[in-house]
Amino acid sequence: METPLTRLVGVRRPIVQTGMGWAAGPRLVSATANAGALGILASATMTVDGLRAAVREVKSRTDAPFGVNLRADASDAGDRVRVMIDEGVRVASFALAPSRELMAELKDAGVIVIPSIGARRHAEKVAAWGADAVIVQGGEGGGHTGEVATTVLLPQVVDAVEIPVVAAGGFFDGRGLVAALSYGAAGIAMGTRFLLTSDSTVPDAVKERYLAATVRDVTVTTAVDGLPHRMLRTDLVDALERSGRALAFLQAVRRAAGYRKLSGTTWRRMLLDGRALRHGRDLTWSQVLLAANTPMLLKASMVDGRTDLGVMASGQVAGLIDDLPSCAELVDRIMKEAEETRERLAVL
Repeated sequence: METPLTRLVGVRRPIVQTGMGWAAGPRLVSATANAGALGILASATMTVDGLRAAVREVKSRTDAPFGVNLRADASDAGDRVRVMIDEGVRVASFALAPSRELMAELKDAGVIVIPSIGARRHAEKVAAWGADAVIVQGGEGGGHTGEVATTVLLPQVVDAVEIPVVAAGGFFDGRGLVAALSYGAAGIAMGTRFLLTSDSTVPDAVKERYLAATVRDVTVTTAVDGLPHRMLRTDLVDALERSGRALAFLQAVRRAAGYRKLSGTTWRRMLLDGRALRHGRDLTWSQVLLAANTPMLLKASMVDGRTDLGVMASGQVAGLIDDLPSCAELVDRIMKEAEETRERLAVL
């Protein structure tokens, strides 16, 4: 199937695997790329040297295009951009707000820039800055998310910009792909569905927790970092929501210390990143610290398998997923379902 997305980035299938922290590593990204879709490597949980090593590992596993996801508010974002340029990464995506300057640097080097956005005005802004495409995530999507459903947000953005639009939030099968295309999207992006594959390195115990979830087990909370965050409801999430400010601050400091040790960053850099995050937002300092070390909360579950100590970002579709196919099996199945759906609609 050829769409503006496949033509833009050079993949065979109009499907994107999103850059999920701790989950979207070289194995998952290369498996996605080899299946004909666009895999996105998550860089926020890596050091700069770790990112370079991960990019090279993906390149050793596949000749297909892939991308890297960035946080523009990270103090070393410029270093990460230079790694991507040096290593010939095909696509750059941005979590949260992108940076006009970093976008320009990437585009000048020939990198395709595809920011993720959650509102029409944001799509219009990045399109004016020269974005090559946008990923539009509706409120059903996992991780940081908005309030507007994909079925409302997607047509708004498609009508507002002239660049390819990729739909995210609530997609897991071929019917969803056809629905997105009918709205005018150029493809779909999925996180939770790719997380729940046999190629994902997430521990089995964590995958089982996702597979056991119902739609009602997926919630949105601001208790983790002050921003709306869709995830599985766990005892930890409940505890964070009940915590008073003093206890929340102590928990944040303890987890921040763990993240500092893991990432090799300094307290000064963490505070600078936190101050940048706090700017323009009504966040307490405990929320700022939690935001700065949210990777530790994700690592506890996504790497260590500690569902009792970590958070598990999740789209609402977790309640509809009950298997663990390989990326190749998943992508092939979605394309087969999409073709069957189109044939069924053609005779109505």
